[in-house]
Amino acid sequence: MANYENVFIARPDISATQVDALVERFTQIVTENGGSVAKKEYWGLRNLTYRIKKNRKGHYSLLNLDCPPAAVRELERNMRINEDVLRYLTVRVETLEEGPSMMLQNKGSRDERVRRGGFRDRDGFRDRDRDRDRDGYRDRDRDRDRGDRRPAEGETSP
Repeated sequence: MANYENVFIARPDISATQVDALVERFTQIVTENGGSVAKKEYWGLRNLTYRIKKNRKGHYSLLNLDCPPAAVRELERNMRINEDVLRYLTVRVETLEEGPSMMLQNKGSRDERVRRGGFRDRDGFRDRDRDRDRDGYRDRDRDRDRGDRRPAEGETSP
C-alpha cells in the first residue's frame, strides 16, 4: 500500500465538531476500502489566501493515509460530493511524518515570539529625532536650504 497526505478545507460556517465528524466519515471510507489513517490533525479556522466560493476562512484538516489507490479515489469522490469541503489535495509521499506536522509546530513557535511595537515605538528613531531637535540641526538645515544664512563676522553680504 502507498502513503498519502490529504489536506482539506471545510466551510467556515460549520463548527469544529462538524469538522471532526467529516474527518471520521472520511476515515471510515478509507478503512472500508482496505486502508488505514495513521494521523489526523485539525489545524483550525484559518484565513484563506484568496476567496474560495465566497469564503475568506476555512477549517483546515490533515489526514495521513496508508491505503491503496482505489481508497484515495473513493475518498476524493466523496470530498467532491460533500458541500462542506471547499478544497482538497492528496499527495503521495515516500514515508509518513511522525509527530506533529509543520503547521502545528509553527503554531506553537508563533506564540513564543517577542511582540514588536509599531513604528512609533522604535527607540532608535525617537532618540535620533530628539537629539536632532535638541542640537538645533532642524533649524540649521532649514536655513541652509532657503539660503537665509547670516554672514559671518568679517564677511560681506552679497
